[in-house]
Amino acid sequence: MRAVGGWRTIRIEMRTIRIELGPASHNAHVGAGILDRLGNLACDAGLKPGSCAVVTDSTVEKLYAARVEDTLRKSGFATAVISVPPGEASKSLPTLELLYDRMTEIGLDRNSVVFALGGGVVGDLAGFAAATFLRGVALVQVPTTVVAQVDSALGGKTAVNHRHAKNLIGAFHQPRLIVADVTVLGSLPDREFREGLAEVIKYGAIMDAPMIADLERDLDSILARRPDLLEQVVARSLMHKAAVVGADERESDLRKTLNFGHTIGHAIEASAGYGGYFHGEAVAIGMVAAARLSCSYAGFSAGEASRLQRLIERAGLPTAMPPGWHGDDFTRALSLDKKRAAGAVEFVLLDRLGHSMTKSLSIDEIVAPLL
Repeated sequence: MRAVGGWRTIRIEMRTIRIELGPASHNAHVGAGILDRLGNLACDAGLKPGSCAVVTDSTVEKLYAARVEDTLRKSGFATAVISVPPGEASKSLPTLELLYDRMTEIGLDRNSVVFALGGGVVGDLAGFAAATFLRGVALVQVPTTVVAQVDSALGGKTAVNHRHAKNLIGAFHQPRLIVADVTVLGSLPDREFREGLAEVIKYGAIMDAPMIADLERDLDSILARRPDLLEQVVARSLMHKAAVVGADERESDLRKTLNFGHTIGHAIEASAGYGGYFHGEAVAIGMVAAARLSCSYAGFSAGEASRLQRLIERAGLPTAMPPGWHGDDFTRALSLDKKRAAGAVEFVLLDRLGHSMTKSLSIDEIVAPLL
Protein backbone atom coordinates (compact mmCIF):
# COMPACT_ATOMS: atom_id res chain seq x y z
CA MET A 1 0.00 0.00 0.00
CA ARG A 2 1.10 3.59 -0.52
CA ALA A 3 -0.13 7.10 0.08
CA VAL A 4 -1.82 8.74 -2.90
CA GLY A 5 -3.68 12.05 -2.65
CA GLY A 6 -4.04 11.75 1.11
CA TRP A 7 -5.33 8.13 1.04
CA ARG A 8 -3.67 4.82 1.68
CA THR A 9 -4.88 2.80 -1.24
CA ILE A 10 -4.24 -0.38 -3.15
CA ARG A 11 -3.85 0.12 -6.86
CA ILE A 12 -6.93 -1.36 -8.48
CA GLU A 13 -7.33 -2.62 -12.01
CA MET A 14 -7.54 0.11 -14.64
CA ARG A 15 -10.68 0.41 -16.72
CA THR A 16 -10.40 1.43 -20.35
CA ILE A 17 -13.19 3.07 -22.33
CA ARG A 18 -12.77 3.27 -26.09
CA ILE A 19 -14.08 6.42 -27.74
CA GLU A 20 -14.88 5.42 -31.32
CA LEU A 21 -14.35 8.37 -33.65
CA GLY A 22 -12.78 6.84 -36.74
CA PRO A 23 -9.24 8.21 -37.22
CA ALA A 24 -9.65 10.25 -34.00
CA SER A 25 -10.53 7.20 -31.85
CA HIS A 26 -8.74 7.04 -28.53
CA ASN A 27 -8.80 5.50 -25.07
CA ALA A 28 -9.87 6.88 -21.72
CA HIS A 29 -8.21 5.07 -18.81
CA VAL A 30 -9.78 5.22 -15.34
CA GLY A 31 -8.21 3.82 -12.19
CA ALA A 32 -6.47 4.45 -8.89
CA GLY A 33 -2.78 5.30 -8.94
CA ILE A 34 -2.49 5.42 -12.73
CA LEU A 35 -1.05 8.93 -12.88
CA ASP A 36 2.40 7.37 -12.48
CA ARG A 37 1.78 5.33 -15.64
CA LEU A 38 1.09 8.40 -17.79
CA GLY A 39 4.36 8.20 -19.73
CA ASN A 40 3.89 4.56 -20.66
CA LEU A 41 0.23 5.09 -21.51
CA ALA A 42 1.16 8.02 -23.77
CA CYS A 43 3.68 5.86 -25.63
CA ASP A 44 1.12 3.03 -25.88
CA ALA A 45 -1.24 5.55 -27.50
CA GLY A 46 1.32 6.11 -30.26
CA LEU A 47 2.68 9.45 -29.08
CA LYS A 48 6.33 9.89 -29.86
CA PRO A 49 8.63 10.98 -27.02
CA GLY A 50 10.00 14.45 -27.61
CA SER A 51 9.25 17.99 -26.54
CA CYS A 52 6.02 18.46 -24.63
CA ALA A 53 4.24 21.07 -22.53
CA VAL A 54 2.42 20.25 -19.32
CA VAL A 55 -0.22 22.96 -18.96
CA THR A 56 -1.62 23.22 -15.44
CA ASP A 57 -2.66 25.75 -12.83
CA SER A 58 -0.61 26.86 -9.85
CA THR A 59 -2.65 24.78 -7.39
CA VAL A 60 -2.41 21.51 -9.32
CA GLU A 61 1.23 22.24 -10.17
CA LYS A 62 2.20 22.01 -6.50
CA LEU A 63 0.37 18.71 -6.05
CA TYR A 64 1.06 16.71 -9.18
CA ALA A 65 3.35 18.42 -11.71
CA ALA A 66 6.52 16.77 -10.34
CA ARG A 67 4.97 13.30 -10.60
CA VAL A 68 3.81 13.97 -14.15
CA GLU A 69 7.21 15.32 -15.17
CA ASP A 70 8.87 12.25 -13.65
CA THR A 71 6.73 9.71 -15.47
CA LEU A 72 7.02 11.57 -18.78
CA ARG A 73 10.79 11.94 -18.56
CA LYS A 74 11.17 8.25 -17.78
CA SER A 75 9.39 7.61 -21.09
CA GLY A 76 11.63 9.98 -23.02
CA PHE A 77 9.57 13.16 -23.10
CA ALA A 78 11.35 16.51 -22.65
CA THR A 79 8.91 18.35 -20.42
CA ALA A 80 8.24 21.99 -19.68
CA VAL A 81 5.53 23.05 -17.23
CA ILE A 82 3.34 26.04 -18.09
CA SER A 83 1.30 27.20 -15.12
CA VAL A 84 -1.64 29.61 -15.09
CA PRO A 85 -3.64 31.03 -12.19
CA PRO A 86 -6.48 28.77 -11.04
CA GLY A 87 -10.07 29.68 -11.80
CA GLU A 88 -12.41 30.51 -14.66
CA ALA A 89 -10.76 33.88 -15.25
CA SER A 90 -7.78 32.07 -16.80
CA LYS A 91 -9.95 30.72 -19.62
CA SER A 92 -9.41 33.91 -21.57
CA LEU A 93 -7.76 35.30 -24.67
CA PRO A 94 -4.98 37.06 -22.71
CA THR A 95 -4.06 33.80 -20.95
CA LEU A 96 -4.21 31.95 -24.25
CA GLU A 97 -1.71 34.40 -25.71
CA LEU A 98 0.64 33.72 -22.78
CA LEU A 99 0.41 30.01 -23.56
CA TYR A 100 1.32 30.65 -27.18
CA ASP A 101 4.34 32.68 -26.03
CA ARG A 102 5.58 29.91 -23.73
CA MET A 103 4.94 27.15 -26.29
CA THR A 104 7.00 29.11 -28.79
CA GLU A 105 9.79 29.74 -26.29
CA ILE A 106 10.15 26.07 -25.41
CA GLY A 107 10.23 25.08 -29.05
CA LEU A 108 7.14 22.96 -29.50
CA ASP A 109 6.76 21.62 -33.04
CA ARG A 110 4.10 19.69 -34.89
CA ASN A 111 5.26 16.42 -33.33
CA SER A 112 5.01 17.79 -29.81
CA VAL A 113 2.36 16.98 -27.23
CA VAL A 114 0.37 19.21 -24.90
CA PHE A 115 -0.63 17.52 -21.62
CA ALA A 116 -3.58 19.25 -19.92
CA LEU A 117 -3.13 18.56 -16.20
CA GLY A 118 -6.01 20.03 -14.23
CA GLY A 119 -9.72 20.65 -14.17
CA GLY A 120 -12.12 21.85 -16.82
CA VAL A 121 -10.57 25.29 -17.14
CA VAL A 122 -7.11 23.89 -17.84
CA GLY A 123 -8.53 21.23 -20.15
CA ASP A 124 -10.47 23.76 -22.23
CA LEU A 125 -7.64 26.31 -22.31
CA ALA A 126 -4.82 23.87 -23.05
CA GLY A 127 -7.04 22.05 -25.52
CA PHE A 128 -7.79 25.21 -27.48
CA ALA A 129 -4.08 26.11 -27.45
CA ALA A 130 -3.25 22.64 -28.79
CA ALA A 131 -5.99 22.92 -31.42
CA THR A 132 -4.66 26.19 -32.79
CA PHE A 133 -0.88 26.20 -32.20
CA LEU A 134 0.85 25.30 -35.47
CA ARG A 135 -2.66 24.43 -36.75
CA GLY A 136 -2.93 21.64 -34.24
CA VAL A 137 -0.66 19.52 -32.05
CA ALA A 138 -1.42 16.36 -30.07
CA LEU A 139 -3.36 16.70 -26.83
CA VAL A 140 -3.54 14.44 -23.78
CA GLN A 141 -6.16 15.15 -21.13
CA VAL A 142 -5.11 14.39 -17.53
CA PRO A 143 -8.18 15.56 -15.57
CA THR A 144 -7.84 16.19 -11.83
CA THR A 145 -11.39 17.25 -10.87
CA VAL A 146 -14.69 15.39 -10.89
CA VAL A 147 -16.12 17.72 -13.55
CA ALA A 148 -13.18 17.09 -15.84
CA GLN A 149 -12.98 13.34 -15.23
CA VAL A 150 -16.65 12.62 -15.84
CA ASP A 151 -17.33 15.20 -18.53
CA SER A 152 -15.14 17.91 -19.97
CA ALA A 153 -11.98 15.86 -20.69
CA LEU A 154 -13.92 13.69 -23.15
CA GLY A 155 -15.50 14.97 -26.33
CA GLY A 156 -13.00 17.28 -27.97
CA LYS A 157 -14.66 20.56 -27.03
CA THR A 158 -12.08 23.27 -26.33
CA ALA A 159 -12.71 26.94 -25.74
CA VAL A 160 -12.02 30.21 -23.99
CA ASN A 161 -14.64 32.60 -22.66
CA HIS A 162 -15.68 35.96 -24.01
CA ARG A 163 -16.95 38.69 -21.71
CA HIS A 164 -20.46 38.24 -23.15
CA ALA A 165 -20.71 34.44 -23.06
CA LYS A 166 -19.00 31.30 -21.84
CA ASN A 167 -17.09 29.16 -24.37
CA LEU A 168 -17.91 31.56 -27.21
CA ILE A 169 -14.50 31.08 -28.87
CA GLY A 170 -13.54 27.45 -29.38
CA ALA A 171 -12.80 24.47 -31.58
CA PHE A 172 -13.24 20.71 -31.64
CA HIS A 173 -9.90 19.00 -31.01
CA GLN A 174 -9.98 15.39 -29.88
CA PRO A 175 -7.35 14.26 -27.37
CA ARG A 176 -5.12 11.34 -28.22
CA LEU A 177 -5.54 9.94 -24.72
CA ILE A 178 -7.39 10.54 -21.43
CA VAL A 179 -5.91 9.40 -18.12
CA ALA A 180 -8.21 9.80 -15.10
CA ASP A 181 -6.64 8.82 -11.78
CA VAL A 182 -9.46 8.85 -9.22
CA THR A 183 -7.08 9.09 -6.25
CA VAL A 184 -6.24 12.69 -7.15
CA LEU A 185 -9.86 13.56 -6.32
CA GLY A 186 -8.90 13.07 -2.68
CA SER A 187 -7.04 16.38 -2.72
CA LEU A 188 -10.03 18.42 -3.91
CA PRO A 189 -11.67 20.89 -1.53
CA ASP A 190 -15.17 19.77 -0.60
CA ARG A 191 -16.92 22.44 -2.67
CA GLU A 192 -14.97 21.50 -5.81
CA PHE A 193 -15.65 17.81 -5.30
CA ARG A 194 -19.38 18.36 -4.86
CA GLU A 195 -19.73 20.59 -7.92
CA GLY A 196 -18.55 17.73 -10.13
CA LEU A 197 -21.43 15.57 -8.98
CA ALA A 198 -23.79 17.84 -10.93
CA GLU A 199 -22.40 16.38 -14.16
CA VAL A 200 -22.77 12.84 -12.79
CA ILE A 201 -26.40 13.47 -11.86
CA LYS A 202 -26.93 14.90 -15.34
CA TYR A 203 -26.11 11.57 -17.00
CA GLY A 204 -28.70 9.81 -14.87
CA ALA A 205 -31.29 12.47 -15.60
CA ILE A 206 -30.92 12.41 -19.38
CA MET A 207 -30.12 8.76 -20.18
CA ASP A 208 -29.79 6.38 -17.21
CA ALA A 209 -32.66 6.40 -14.70
CA PRO A 210 -31.15 3.48 -12.70
CA MET A 211 -28.10 5.68 -12.16
CA ILE A 212 -30.30 8.11 -10.21
CA ALA A 213 -31.35 5.29 -7.89
CA ASP A 214 -27.73 4.15 -7.50
CA LEU A 215 -26.65 7.69 -6.65
CA GLU A 216 -29.45 8.01 -4.11
CA ARG A 217 -28.22 4.79 -2.48
CA ASP A 218 -24.46 5.42 -2.63
CA LEU A 219 -24.24 9.19 -2.30
CA ASP A 220 -22.90 9.24 1.26
CA SER A 221 -20.07 6.84 0.35
CA ILE A 222 -19.33 8.80 -2.82
CA LEU A 223 -19.09 11.99 -0.77
CA ALA A 224 -16.69 10.10 1.53
CA ARG A 225 -14.64 9.52 -1.69
CA ARG A 226 -14.44 5.74 -1.65
CA PRO A 227 -12.02 4.94 -4.51
CA ASP A 228 -13.96 1.92 -5.79
CA LEU A 229 -17.18 3.93 -6.05
CA LEU A 230 -15.38 6.89 -7.60
CA GLU A 231 -13.94 4.60 -10.26
CA GLN A 232 -17.40 3.20 -10.99
CA VAL A 233 -18.97 6.67 -11.18
CA VAL A 234 -16.26 8.09 -13.44
CA ALA A 235 -16.19 5.07 -15.75
CA ARG A 236 -20.01 4.91 -16.01
CA SER A 237 -20.22 8.61 -16.79
CA LEU A 238 -17.49 8.37 -19.43
CA MET A 239 -19.14 5.36 -21.05
CA HIS A 240 -22.35 7.35 -21.43
CA LYS A 241 -20.56 10.35 -22.87
CA ALA A 242 -18.41 8.17 -25.15
CA ALA A 243 -21.56 6.61 -26.62
CA VAL A 244 -23.08 10.02 -27.29
CA VAL A 245 -19.91 11.59 -28.70
CA GLY A 246 -19.24 8.54 -30.86
CA ALA A 247 -22.69 8.93 -32.42
CA ASP A 248 -22.61 12.74 -32.72
CA GLU A 249 -19.13 14.23 -32.43
CA ARG A 250 -20.01 17.75 -33.62
CA GLU A 251 -23.26 18.26 -31.66
CA SER A 252 -25.61 18.17 -34.63
CA ASP A 253 -28.30 16.20 -32.81
CA LEU A 254 -27.89 13.67 -29.97
CA ARG A 255 -24.96 15.40 -28.28
CA LYS A 256 -27.12 18.43 -27.57
CA THR A 257 -28.77 16.42 -24.81
CA LEU A 258 -25.52 16.60 -22.80
CA ASN A 259 -26.31 20.29 -22.33
CA PHE A 260 -29.14 19.54 -19.91
CA GLY A 261 -28.92 22.27 -17.26
CA HIS A 262 -26.14 24.04 -19.11
CA THR A 263 -28.11 26.65 -21.06
CA ILE A 264 -29.30 28.35 -17.89
CA GLY A 265 -26.13 27.35 -16.02
CA HIS A 266 -23.89 29.09 -18.53
CA ALA A 267 -26.10 32.18 -18.45
CA ILE A 268 -25.82 32.25 -14.65
CA GLU A 269 -22.04 31.96 -14.86
CA ALA A 270 -21.75 34.73 -17.44
CA SER A 271 -24.17 37.14 -15.77
CA ALA A 272 -22.74 36.57 -12.29
CA GLY A 273 -19.19 37.10 -13.53
CA TYR A 274 -17.05 34.05 -14.21
CA GLY A 275 -15.98 32.59 -10.88
CA GLY A 276 -19.04 33.73 -8.96
CA TYR A 277 -20.40 30.21 -9.21
CA PHE A 278 -18.45 27.05 -9.87
CA HIS A 279 -19.49 25.46 -13.15
CA GLY A 280 -21.17 22.48 -11.49
CA GLU A 281 -23.04 24.75 -9.08
CA ALA A 282 -24.45 26.75 -11.98
CA VAL A 283 -25.35 23.53 -13.81
CA ALA A 284 -27.11 22.23 -10.69
CA ILE A 285 -29.28 25.36 -10.59
CA GLY A 286 -29.77 25.01 -14.34
CA MET A 287 -30.94 21.39 -14.02
CA VAL A 288 -33.55 22.29 -11.41
CA ALA A 289 -34.75 25.16 -13.61
CA ALA A 290 -34.77 22.87 -16.67
CA ALA A 291 -36.81 20.32 -14.73
CA ARG A 292 -39.38 23.03 -13.99
CA LEU A 293 -39.47 23.96 -17.67
CA SER A 294 -39.79 20.26 -18.52
CA CYS A 295 -42.97 20.15 -16.44
CA SER A 296 -44.32 23.04 -18.51
CA TYR A 297 -43.20 21.95 -21.97
CA ALA A 298 -42.46 18.20 -21.98
CA GLY A 299 -44.92 16.52 -19.61
CA PHE A 300 -42.27 15.81 -16.97
CA SER A 301 -43.94 14.95 -13.67
CA ALA A 302 -43.68 17.28 -10.70
CA GLY A 303 -42.82 14.27 -8.53
CA GLU A 304 -39.81 13.33 -10.63
CA ALA A 305 -38.73 16.98 -10.76
CA SER A 306 -38.82 17.06 -6.95
CA ARG A 307 -36.90 13.78 -6.76
CA LEU A 308 -34.15 15.19 -8.97
CA GLN A 309 -34.00 18.38 -6.91
CA ARG A 310 -33.70 16.40 -3.65
CA LEU A 311 -30.73 14.44 -5.00
CA ILE A 312 -29.03 17.64 -6.10
CA GLU A 313 -29.63 19.16 -2.68
CA ARG A 314 -28.26 16.04 -0.93
CA ALA A 315 -25.10 16.45 -2.99
CA GLY A 316 -24.71 19.86 -1.33
CA LEU A 317 -25.39 21.85 -4.48
CA PRO A 318 -27.47 25.01 -4.89
CA THR A 319 -30.87 24.75 -6.54
CA ALA A 320 -32.34 28.27 -6.42
CA MET A 321 -31.87 30.91 -9.08
CA PRO A 322 -29.53 33.63 -7.76
CA PRO A 323 -30.98 36.87 -6.40
CA GLY A 324 -31.61 39.41 -9.13
CA TRP A 325 -30.93 36.83 -11.84
CA HIS A 326 -33.49 38.22 -14.28
CA GLY A 327 -31.56 41.10 -15.78
CA ASP A 328 -30.07 42.26 -19.06
CA ASP A 329 -26.81 40.32 -18.54
CA PHE A 330 -28.68 37.04 -18.04
CA THR A 331 -30.93 37.62 -21.05
CA ARG A 332 -27.95 38.58 -23.19
CA ALA A 333 -26.08 35.43 -22.19
CA LEU A 334 -29.11 33.30 -23.12
CA SER A 335 -29.38 35.05 -26.46
CA LEU A 336 -25.72 34.24 -27.18
CA ASP A 337 -26.13 30.53 -26.38
CA LYS A 338 -24.33 28.40 -28.96
CA LYS A 339 -27.47 26.31 -29.53
CA ARG A 340 -29.55 29.31 -30.63
CA ALA A 341 -31.12 29.42 -34.08
CA ALA A 342 -33.60 31.87 -35.61
CA GLY A 343 -33.95 33.77 -32.35
CA ALA A 344 -34.70 30.68 -30.23
CA VAL A 345 -32.65 28.22 -28.19
CA GLU A 346 -32.61 24.43 -28.63
CA PHE A 347 -33.39 23.71 -24.98
CA VAL A 348 -32.86 20.27 -23.41
CA LEU A 349 -35.89 19.00 -21.49
CA LEU A 350 -36.88 15.76 -19.74
CA ASP A 351 -40.09 13.91 -20.48
CA ARG A 352 -39.17 11.35 -17.81
CA LEU A 353 -36.13 10.54 -15.71
CA GLY A 354 -33.56 8.90 -17.94
CA HIS A 355 -34.94 10.31 -21.19
CA SER A 356 -34.39 13.73 -22.72
CA MET A 357 -35.51 15.71 -25.72
CA THR A 358 -34.87 19.13 -27.22
CA LYS A 359 -37.41 21.83 -27.94
CA SER A 360 -36.98 25.22 -29.54
CA LEU A 361 -37.85 27.86 -26.94
CA SER A 362 -37.76 31.63 -27.13
CA ILE A 363 -36.00 33.62 -24.44
CA ASP A 364 -39.38 34.63 -23.01
CA GLU A 365 -40.55 30.99 -22.95
CA ILE A 366 -37.44 30.07 -20.95
CA VAL A 367 -37.62 32.98 -18.53
CA ALA A 368 -41.36 33.32 -17.84
CA PRO A 369 -41.96 30.01 -15.97
CA LEU A 370 -38.97 30.71 -13.71
CA LEU A 371 -40.16 34.11 -12.48
